[in-house]
Amino acid sequence: MSQSSFRASAPASPPAPASAPATAAGGGRASAGAVIFALAIGAFAIGTTEFATMSLLPYFARDLGIDAPTAGRVISAYALGVVVGAPLLTVLAARMARRTLLVWLMGLFALFNGLCAFAPSYEWLLALRFLSGLPHGAYFGIGALMAVSLVPHARRNQAVGRMFLGLTVATILGVPFANWLGHALDWRWGFGLVSLSGLLTMGLVARLAPLGPPAPGASPWRELGALRQPQVWLTLAVGAIGFGGLFAVYTYLADVLLEVTGVSPTGVPLVLAVFGVGLTVGNILVPWLADRAPMPTAAGLLLWSAAMTALFPLAAGNVWALSIDVFFIGFGGALGTILQTRLMDVARHAQGLAAALNHSAFNFANALGPLLGGLAIAHGHGWTSPGWVGSGLALAGLAILGLSLEVERRHARTGAPGARGQAA
Repeated sequence: MSQSSFRASAPASPPAPASAPATAAGGGRASAGAVIFALAIGAFAIGTTEFATMSLLPYFARDLGIDAPTAGRVISAYALGVVVGAPLLTVLAARMARRTLLVWLMGLFALFNGLCAFAPSYEWLLALRFLSGLPHGAYFGIGALMAVSLVPHARRNQAVGRMFLGLTVATILGVPFANWLGHALDWRWGFGLVSLSGLLTMGLVARLAPLGPPAPGASPWRELGALRQPQVWLTLAVGAIGFGGLFAVYTYLADVLLEVTGVSPTGVPLVLAVFGVGLTVGNILVPWLADRAPMPTAAGLLLWSAAMTALFPLAAGNVWALSIDVFFIGFGGALGTILQTRLMDVARHAQGLAAALNHSAFNFANALGPLLGGLAIAHGHGWTSPGWVGSGLALAGLAILGLSLEVERRHARTGAPGARGQAA
């Protein structure tokens, strides 16, 4: 990928005005930081349910009488719910005010996660995890649009990154705590914790998020216009394939720790927290770099992920080496922030759908990674084989990113219209 390709990908839309304090529900003035904090609590709830389900896999698999690869389909069901729900809910609610939509999305999220705690069988849990995933992508997409609307244009990656910190902190606190609950009490308590976090988010967003009508001219048809942009599809493909490597490894991390590394069940949450620390550090440092050089940063993260997941099978025999590698794998998760803002650039006036589809793409990765990793295990390649699967997926994502930038460079050189949509 040439330097000119990287330069062509820099944001071209004019800077947004610096944010003023938002008008909160009670008529007062809420700072941008307070609103983003409220959104981050929702991200914490979503991150806990998404990643904790992976860490609880050994417990609910045993309780429901299924093997680990079959239990992995529960994770895939949630991911497919995100894939379906993100575009569907965003398009249907295109004329709804953002704050109202966010509150309703969190209400559905809290309801279905609460019901997961009472699932009587594998089939019920599979269906309820699909329903739990429906609000995920739309919440993140609309929340990201709200976050960037409150800050200057030059800090939008950092605004999205701050919202995503709720998700990364979930991997440090929420996921290990849910895993501890699964070991000490019952895996069902983890879903109860998530449901309570969703209810808290509803109250905070309703209280702090800014008032305001839907965007002028908003409609389902305008949102569907994002699907006419080739760069939207290419950017989504980068996340859908390239991010699968992280999920391929993380899904079976608890099993690797128990079966290969020989860690006791009480030690598993500590290594899961190390992954969360890496994810959090990445989401603090990477958005700052991405606001200055977005596509070189994205390419670097994909190369980083390919290398770190390839090291996973080699490090699995030692808990200290594995913990270091898991930290570095988590660092690569900051790719989501960069692709989120790029989609806002290339989607023209359909930013809501594009922003939500980013999470459809990542949860397609969340379905693809565990599926391929599970197939590698089931075919006798060992518990650590998802590391090699993950490395291949990251390299495939890098190849798609290179194609996207090359197409963009050629269109920019010829002046062809529509090569790269500009953010509205």
